[in-house]
Amino acid sequence: MTTITVSSKFQIVIPRVIREALGIKPGEKLHAIEYRGRIELVPVKPAKASRGSLKGISTDVPREPDRV
Repeated sequence: MTTITVSSKFQIVIPRVIREALGIKPGEKLHAIEYRGRIELVPVKPAKASRGSLKGISTDVPREPDRV
């Protein structure tokens, strides 16, 4: 586990080991999410990157007659 320090401007530096493991590049955007008392940084991916991620999902969903 790596410890980081928050600066007086509330900035942090993501350690090199973590940046390299996740492929984070300068200028890349991250979502900062508060979750159960911790901060999670999630890389923002373009919509095209999620193409095909639902391949094989069942589309047999019961629908109301007026929605077919």
